[in-house]
Amino acid sequence: MSDEEKKEEVVVAETVEEAVEAVEEATEAVETAEEAVAEAKDVVEEVKAEEKPAEPVKEEKPEPSGKFKDLIKDIESLSVIELSELVKALEERFGVSAVAPVAIAATGVPAAGAPVEEEKSAYNVVLTSAGSNKIGVIKAVREVLPDLGLKEAKDLVEAAPATVKENMKKEEAETAKEKLTAAGATVELQ
Repeated sequence: MSDEEKKEEVVVAETVEEAVEAVEEATEAVETAEEAVAEAKDVVEEVKAEEKPAEPVKEEKPEPSGKFKDLIKDIESLSVIELSELVKALEERFGVSAVAPVAIAATGVPAAGAPVEEEKSAYNVVLTSAGSNKIGVIKAVREVLPDLGLKEAKDLVEAAPATVKENMKKEEAETAKEKLTAAGATVELQ
């Protein structure tokens, strides 16, 4: 065997050794990547489990009857956002308000010219603007409305101004307003 052939064999052997080392390094990198993927999948599953709202308790309702049967079924199939849009459209169409009438409790006859102050018994929480922290506001909306899914909460926030919840007691409405305001939203009580 000539010197050139020996040199060629040495070069080939070194190249093979380098290739084997590269394959071993690549195998280690693949194993590390697989471990990272498995960890990421676990994290995604945890997040998904946290985001799933509890199944709302469905009450057994009697089947609608009469001439409004189809209309009632159509309304029951609407999402919260779609219902909100329907209410707004009906208010505009007929020039009415869906806000429950407020009873005025007077303990006596007010003095002439004195303004009568109403004590409301029910409040509506209206999201006028989501602000710059939409994700935080979406989370706050889901705290106020735990039965609302992530998509519905997102749609509600993006549809601002929108009514978040209607006919709430003053304390509940104030608490909801505080949560939403703390998240960066602009909220009104009506």
